[in-house]
Amino acid sequence: MDPFDALDLLPEAVIVVDEDGIVQVANDRARVLLDGRDVVGKPLGEVLDLRDDAGVQCVLGQWRPQVGDRLPERVLHLDVGGRRRPVAVAGRWHADGLVVTLRSAGRREALDAVQGDVVATVSHEIRSPLTSVKGFTRTLLARWDRFSDAQKRAMLETVDADADRVTRLLGELLDVSRIDAGRVQLQRQPVDVGQLARQVVDKLAVSGPGEGRDLRLVVAEGLPRVLADPDKVEQVLVNLLENALAYAPESQVRIDVDHAADRGVHVAVADDGGGIPAEERRLVFRKFGRGRDNRRAGTGLGLYITRGLVEAHGGRVWLDVDRQDGATFHVQLPPG
Repeated sequence: MDPFDALDLLPEAVIVVDEDGIVQVANDRARVLLDGRDVVGKPLGEVLDLRDDAGVQCVLGQWRPQVGDRLPERVLHLDVGGRRRPVAVAGRWHADGLVVTLRSAGRREALDAVQGDVVATVSHEIRSPLTSVKGFTRTLLARWDRFSDAQKRAMLETVDADADRVTRLLGELLDVSRIDAGRVQLQRQPVDVGQLARQVVDKLAVSGPGEGRDLRLVVAEGLPRVLADPDKVEQVLVNLLENALAYAPESQVRIDVDHAADRGVHVAVADDGGGIPAEERRLVFRKFGRGRDNRRAGTGLGLYITRGLVEAHGGRVWLDVDRQDGATFHVQLPPG
């Protein structure tokens, strides 16, 4: 009896890969999971199309730890013939390659994994500024007399900025909970979106991410007022502008406020940065979506909140899918 035949008795899918990343063995459960495909002799990256919640492909075996090291289990999405299913994936390196195990992950397990990612993201975003606040306050309390007034002011300004960062994160989480529950409260009144856009651009240009940047605002004449919550519309504009400024640091950012076809108002925020890969475009409005460059700081909540606030007004928001050399986000608000 071939020793590998025993793998067919296991409840998990098992794939054995050699040191070159080529599949040598796949048990019966693996063949069922992969819709009966013959995978032996093929590269592992071609056999397993695994993606995280943001849609980013995860290629197993790209790193070579010492023999015996494990790939810790995590829930990913396996794409088979255009259909995605959650699977729990784990692995272990041995002298001749890698053994990968996969098992179907139920909806509850997948949700638990997402919640774990949420907790990890929020914890990181809160811990970082709080560590800074704690460090500066401890230093000032211990050595107050040793610092000049300028040094004290610089440290206190950093503490103030970090406190604002935590406050903003908590505000985003509250916004998300209201959006998810369908309880966004709007204080509607006639709003001049063009004037509001000018105020936002001026504010960002003086301080914050827009300072020293090339921000160009074009407002059409004779725009109608829309019946909206001015604070929520301002939040939408700030989110879109800060997103463009963050992901296209060398680019001009253009804001066009124009008439919409339904007699409402249309806003377009465009940059000439690196663009958004086609496979990431459907993810940009997803909760905790981190497209373009997920190494950048942030929670990935801004565009999710933007969509929720716009839709609460009866409007719509979308990404221009035809652009390859930058990104343009559109918002359309209905007339009052």
